[in-house]
Amino acid sequence: MASADRLFAEARRQMVLTQLLPNKVIDERLIAAMSATPREQFVPKSYRGVAYLDEDIAVGAGRALMEPLVLARLLQEADIAASDVALVVGCGTGYDLAVLARLASTAIGLESDPALAAEATRLMAQLGLDNAPVIEGPLADGLAKQGPYNVILLAGAVPEIPAQLKQQLADGGRLVAVRRPTGAPMGQAVLVKRAGNLFAERVIFDAATRPLPGFERPAGFVF
Repeated sequence: MASADRLFAEARRQMVLTQLLPNKVIDERLIAAMSATPREQFVPKSYRGVAYLDEDIAVGAGRALMEPLVLARLLQEADIAASDVALVVGCGTGYDLAVLARLASTAIGLESDPALAAEATRLMAQLGLDNAPVIEGPLADGLAKQGPYNVILLAGAVPEIPAQLKQQLADGGRLVAVRRPTGAPMGQAVLVKRAGNLFAERVIFDAATRPLPGFERPAGFVF
């Protein structure tokens, strides 16, 4: 293993030991998936040295990788089974998608930016994750043709969760996201579960996750 690879491998180990384990992340499959996914490859070269800090990292086009702890806690709440089909809305360069692909049978990335979609596709191939296709399209619409999904992850904060995304959940499906009203300093991570035509929602924790473009509410009239 090259010197840089050893350093990044140690950084991943420290991320698990100092960020995830002390903060209620105990799912062994999830810890293994995040330990095996090279986060440094999904960020611009100038940010690789800080890829494992407990911070979100901008990757272009208004996108950012969520903090490792926020992502881990969202995925843990989603309770992903090896047989699940998952959708990542706003997959960016594909880090969240790569982690999910190690947990589910199929993980589909939806990305509206062509350059980010191409980069995510390249990285999935580079990592040998052939169960993680990336599809280009509007984020708020979801990807109903490929659904329904056992798990949906929104890879950034949204003012509200669109009803059409909830409808793309299978019966018993789970959606995890950070809901953060426009301009609010803090958002709340939420878990939505579907049972028939009913949707139960639970707040999990607070998170200052960056907004995910494409979910902005239309400007209203001011009188």
